[in-house]
Amino acid sequence: MAIEDNPQSRVKYGEELRRLREAAGLTQEELSQRAVMSRTHIAHIEAGRRRPDVDDARRLDQVLGTGGFFVRFLPTLDGRKVAEHFKEALEFEGKAIAISEFAPTLVPGILQTEPYAHEVLTSSYPPKSDEERDKLLSTRLQRARILDEFRSPEVCALLDEAVLRRHVGGPAVMCEQLRHIAMLGQRRRIRVHVLPFSAGAHTLLEGFLSLMWFEDLPPVAYAEGVNNGRLLELPSVVRECQVIYDRALGDALSHRKSLDLIRSVAEDYEHDAQRAQHP
Repeated sequence: MAIEDNPQSRVKYGEELRRLREAAGLTQEELSQRAVMSRTHIAHIEAGRRRPDVDDARRLDQVLGTGGFFVRFLPTLDGRKVAEHFKEALEFEGKAIAISEFAPTLVPGILQTEPYAHEVLTSSYPPKSDEERDKLLSTRLQRARILDEFRSPEVCALLDEAVLRRHVGGPAVMCEQLRHIAMLGQRRRIRVHVLPFSAGAHTLLEGFLSLMWFEDLPPVAYAEGVNNGRLLELPSVVRECQVIYDRALGDALSHRKSLDLIRSVAEDYEHDAQRAQHP
């Protein structure tokens, strides 16, 4: 999968856009009207938070009379890792009006219960002190607060069946975690779909994927593998991610059947926990 541009090049690009805009005597609002872009999008580009696509760059060149400068010097690509990108991905997550996620092995962060998240963070590498782990746990639980509102963001969670079957923290923890997901689905706060083992190979085998949409900004994607992650903003790459996600979703169980399966597996974990307490 393609990777995304580096933050330093975006900052320099944004600084040059601001300099040339001001030299032309235009406000962000005036430039947005002439370039057919939202003022917020221009503000994000100038701040180095977003990468313009080629069409954006062409319109900026046309309005500012820069002879193709913004097309030629679009921010370059590099291979930065999750540690440098995930903070930015979290910022986008908090602003999204719609989120679609695929999880191959673990429950997505915004759906995790405290005991489940505690176990995941305790087993992460490199090892963390209790204080470091607790800070990360607090951040993860705070992320889940975006589900406190009923309507925004709309969330679709596509879970590989492995997420349900992998024992994280023991049967009692798994029972609570799966019932939490089922409760969110039953209350229509999220749509959940399980991709069963019987589906075999599918388009999302390579790892975690999150797609995010916004009120006045282009959509982005965040893809993650082992010890690395990429925030993806190029429109062509985001569209490719959407196609990949949709194809895997087509192989998944319906929302209702997925909830039935999740509840059934949760009951199995409950029985396992009871047997462990009373052998």
